Amino acid sequence: MIAWFTKNHVAANLLLISILLAGLFSVSTQIPLEVFPSFESDRISVSVSLRGSTPEDVEKGVSIRIEEAVQDLEGVKRITSRSSEGSSSVSIEVETGYDPRELLADIKSRVDAINTFPVDAEKPIVSLAEWKREVIAVTVSSIYGEKETLEYAETVRDELLRLPSVTQVELSGVRDYEIAIEVSQDTLRQYDLRLSDISSAISNSSTDVSAGNLKTQGGDVLIRSKGQAYRKDEFAQVVVKYQADGTIIRLGDIARISDDFEETPVRTRFNGKQAAFIDVYRIGPQSAIEVADAVKNYITEHQSQLPEGFELSYWDDDSEVVKSRIATLTSNAIQGGILVLALLTLFLRPAIAFWVFIGIPVSFMGAFLMMPIFGITLNVISLFGFILVLGIVVDDAIVTGENVYTHLKTSESGEQAAIRGTQEVATPVTFGVLTTVAAFLPLAFIEGARGAIFAQIPVVVIPVLLFSLIESKFVLPAHLKYLKLRHEKGEPSKLERLQQRFADGFEHAIMKYYKPLLNLALKNKMATVSLFVGIFVIIVTLITSGWTKFTFFPRIPSETVRASVTFPAGTPFEVTNKYVIKMSDKAKELQDKYRDEDGQSVILNILATTGGRGGSSNTGSVRFEIMPAEKRESDIGSRELASEWRDLIGIIPGAESVTFRAEFGRTSSPIDVQLSGSSIDTLEAVAEKVKVRLSTYPTVYEIADSMSDGKEELQIELTEQGLALGLNRVDVSQQVRNSFFGAQVQRIQRGRDDVRVMVRLPIEERRSVADLKDILIKTPAGGTVPLSHVATLVPGQSPSSIYRIDRYRTLNVTADVEKSNTNMTVLQADLKTYLDELMVQYPGVDYTLEGEAKEQRESFGSLAWGLVFVFFIIYALLAIPFKSYTQPLIVMSVIPFGMIGAVMGHWVMGMELTIMSLLGMLALIGVVVNDSLVLVDFINKKREEGGDLLETVKLAGAARFRPVMLTSLTTFIGLMPLLFEKATQAQFLIPMAVSLGFGIIFATLITLLLVPVNYLLMERFQGWFK
Repeated sequence: MIAWFTKNHVAANLLLISILLAGLFSVSTQIPLEVFPSFESDRISVSVSLRGSTPEDVEKGVSIRIEEAVQDLEGVKRITSRSSEGSSSVSIEVETGYDPRELLADIKSRVDAINTFPVDAEKPIVSLAEWKREVIAVTVSSIYGEKETLEYAETVRDELLRLPSVTQVELSGVRDYEIAIEVSQDTLRQYDLRLSDISSAISNSSTDVSAGNLKTQGGDVLIRSKGQAYRKDEFAQVVVKYQADGTIIRLGDIARISDDFEETPVRTRFNGKQAAFIDVYRIGPQSAIEVADAVKNYITEHQSQLPEGFELSYWDDDSEVVKSRIATLTSNAIQGGILVLALLTLFLRPAIAFWVFIGIPVSFMGAFLMMPIFGITLNVISLFGFILVLGIVVDDAIVTGENVYTHLKTSESGEQAAIRGTQEVATPVTFGVLTTVAAFLPLAFIEGARGAIFAQIPVVVIPVLLFSLIESKFVLPAHLKYLKLRHEKGEPSKLERLQQRFADGFEHAIMKYYKPLLNLALKNKMATVSLFVGIFVIIVTLITSGWTKFTFFPRIPSETVRASVTFPAGTPFEVTNKYVIKMSDKAKELQDKYRDEDGQSVILNILATTGGRGGSSNTGSVRFEIMPAEKRESDIGSRELASEWRDLIGIIPGAESVTFRAEFGRTSSPIDVQLSGSSIDTLEAVAEKVKVRLSTYPTVYEIADSMSDGKEELQIELTEQGLALGLNRVDVSQQVRNSFFGAQVQRIQRGRDDVRVMVRLPIEERRSVADLKDILIKTPAGGTVPLSHVATLVPGQSPSSIYRIDRYRTLNVTADVEKSNTNMTVLQADLKTYLDELMVQYPGVDYTLEGEAKEQRESFGSLAWGLVFVFFIIYALLAIPFKSYTQPLIVMSVIPFGMIGAVMGHWVMGMELTIMSLLGMLALIGVVVNDSLVLVDFINKKREEGGDLLETVKLAGAARFRPVMLTSLTTFIGLMPLLFEKATQAQFLIPMAVSLGFGIIFATLITLLLVPVNYLLMERFQGWFK
């Protein structure tokens, strides 16, 4: 095949053009752009609304019944539930190897079959917990109230959906519409009515009824009664009662009817004004940039048409991040490519350098061609994969080009030199690429929350390497056959003279430094090996002793800063809102303080939210966006802003917790101790001890648990008098619920909105315990009595939420850590020792370390197996071409020293080791053996020609010095722009580049000395057994 393509340059060129065009078509039309990759979820969620119910009632009535229904299904890995006030959320994690969509159907069937839910429970929603890809949020803010703002936001939403590029939007930051019908107890007594009578009147009157067809000679005519009420005035006309004197009592006569919002307290402000959001998502292959541009064009065009008092803007624009990060990494790739080309041009013939460099775009386009097949998008991670392999991808072409030129200098024809030179190194080059592929392959199978992110890297790198191999074998030789020696071309050019000076410099370095050093090493083989092993042991000791810090995932400054406040459950909305406004005002002070000469502030927009959908009037948050790092004139970042903001806000009286977040990529807590058991009192006692222990660590802060006290509750217990009247607890509780929370009479579809119709007492009769005691309870005999006559109210405390995992109640103790001043490995080990001792005292309680510890556990487990896999595959790939069991060990002996170089690189760059550093080391294994492979293969070939072994080893070292150094330098140079990148989303990737870049440089220096020494030692060792 190599000879055929070399002789048939037309075929080679057509292959080249086909790959380029196909890749160009794919990247321009088939591959969406996004910041981070999106993936299909392995979780199925079941959510049920039971409005007005306590967490314990939700747990007993809904959560436990769902858990029991699905727990024995095949493919269920873990069941997690959260029971909160008014809602149950159950998450089912799917076992690896099972199709989530198939299990979804089984779970839906089981849940739909449950017929023991409370009567007020709404229909369960069973769905695959898919991660939506939000692109941008349109903000509608105004000087008016919530209703006016929402009405205009709905208009904007409908107009956005008419745009060709927009297919999915959602309104957020707003409450649902509700029609509330409130009748006082005095009015009910006056007209001898009960709330149930009001509900029945509405149900019977406000409805549309189809009555069949009328068969006429002219055709069928539908018979229908239309009486459904949709608006406030229509409900006011509902007839409630006919008086004895013929007077008609209508709903509007006796009730206060409001067509407004549900009572859940929520308020959203954008830059200080009432706001609503329209979240815009991208679907399928849509480009984030295309969708966002369409939305921003709409906003620009409608600025002049806005009603007075309204503002239209956008927030959380993902497309700008996409453009910025893609541009940054593309720039890194271009800069790296230029540096690689410059390096190649200095050390290779211009023609060889050019055709070697052409392998980069060909290989990249080949990978672009494959990306849609594997469902890979163009994002920060996949682009990083391209940068990572930028310098590696030319290794096979460099070795091939060098060897072809060597053959050309032996007076062979250009075509013959191209064929023989390529064929001669085909085996080591092919197996060298395969070892690199093998090293990257385990990254595709790492478990844990971030495993799917890491998997993007090998899916990009491996096709690049394979297409590089194809190009170097079938395309490159067809162009190298036209090479000519310098003397055939006449007077050398300036570039050729410059190249000659570099070549002479290399020769000088070889003769003056490398050869003497190699001779010394070969004369003192055991001393050389002992020296390198000693260095390795010292470095390993420094790592394991804690001198070198390891952080599973580094803290990277974000481009948003968030502060959240939580008060005790039941805190009035007005109190929470007061302090949220204060937090927002202090953020505005920072915004005004950090402005440049043009008036542009580092802080772009401020979003404040008070309350939430579950009736949580005790929570609030403020978040602000800051200018991207590369665009800021000042050095101030998110961490500094968060610290100053915290000082400005000061202590918030009565708050249970105030947290600040200014870091990127955090998906879980650094410390998360999950306690499980049957007794909640025991769990709380253990949790308190864990919290006390955590407080003894000076760098641990924001210690909290998930079992915070909920609202105070009053438990209804029937008296003997109530029982004597024939009342039961369920009936009395339901009547109280209908009076206070309200009875949902209807749920109507009004345009796009799903509107509840609620009947209840007015708010002024639902404010105190006295009001509760005065509620009239209907007896089985038809009479009414106050609640205080038939029941007592027992004070109690309700938890804010109840968590369960695999059908056991759980309680999590979480904390944050100052990672810059903490050795997490030592801290986690000490905490684990304490927990093991604590569990002996509480035999009914179990614990697991969740959060980052769990992610680290899963990832390290995958890495351990990946390491075994890589070593075995690389050994096999080396043993096959060498036809030897021992020579692969010579090649692989440099691997530990690559690791040393990686660690030293982190010291040089002032970085901590992270999970990405370890992934870089794993990938490094396949790269560092390439140079050793080529060197050992060269020694073997020279030995076949005869001659003294020692002289052959010396000759091989000198002969392969230049290509070995050149392949390593191209790898490092290709990564250099990324090593000094400042962009936020690139920071967590840099440790992997440091491991690979510095590791390959250090390993190369070791390769040129240690491999020749080990080769001779292995020969001596084998000689002892002959």
